[in-house]
Amino acid sequence: MGSLNPEPLDSKKDNTHAYDFRNQMILTAPVLRKFKLHQEEFVQSTAARLSIHLRLEFSLKLIGVKTIPYQKLADSWGQPAHLTVFKTEPLRGVSVLEISTQLGLCMVDRLMGGSGVVASSDQEISEIEKVLLEQTVELFLHEWCSHWSKIKELKPVILGYESNGRFIQAAPMEATMLVVIMEASFGECSGQIQLGVPFAAMEPLIQTFCGANETATVSAPVAKPAAPARLRWNTCFDEVPVPVTAEWEGLELTARQILALKVGDVLKLEAKHAQRVKVRVADAIKFEGRPGTSGGQWAVELTKIVNR
Repeated sequence: MGSLNPEPLDSKKDNTHAYDFRNQMILTAPVLRKFKLHQEEFVQSTAARLSIHLRLEFSLKLIGVKTIPYQKLADSWGQPAHLTVFKTEPLRGVSVLEISTQLGLCMVDRLMGGSGVVASSDQEISEIEKVLLEQTVELFLHEWCSHWSKIKELKPVILGYESNGRFIQAAPMEATMLVVIMEASFGECSGQIQLGVPFAAMEPLIQTFCGANETATVSAPVAKPAAPARLRWNTCFDEVPVPVTAEWEGLELTARQILALKVGDVLKLEAKHAQRVKVRVADAIKFEGRPGTSGGQWAVELTKIVNR
């Protein structure tokens, strides 16, 4: 009987490869295809508006769309780069628009009446140049938001600018970001523009947009919309202190009168204002009420919820 001589494990060719599940495209192929078409329209309209803004033909090309962890997005930013940190109200999360430094400097030169040609350098964009470039950034962001207006009205709010991605912590490192990559060029200048938004915030809009374009058979039953999930209180906030203040409106004094105030002076309030106390929660007015006492202490009885 012959003996078994198994081949040593280390002699076999190792065909295994590492796979990072976090870096896979989350969108399905049909949804991704429709989303890219949607972004192509945004790219074309933005190129036209920037051409008018810069008074020079501006070319913008969609390079790709991907979903990656925030850490990988941050690693892809240039050093230095012009990074705009912004929110897209009313969506949650913070987004980042990256414009390559060379492209940004060329735009500034063009806005100042130059030809839009700047010698290549590693210098950062100065504070004055950021102010000049802000109108271009706002145009870009407003155009992107306007392409979602049929689904939801969005408004970009710029939070600040940075030249080094190490000083930005817009999301947890493992958070998934939806990244739209574009190549821009005008005159002799070219560079990359990269838009990164939280995928969790954009996913409902993308699914709504793509679902609205899906063709369905006539005999297919209409699915009943799912009931909205009931909001649940997060117990982590049980012990978080929130300042609550009460204030009156309707009393105005000149600066000289305020300086002349002393202990014992009486400030007169009109009766209609005395019964309308504004109750402020943190920095926002949330209730109206009337003053009184309870248990020997001053109190305010809430009479109306203020919706703002």
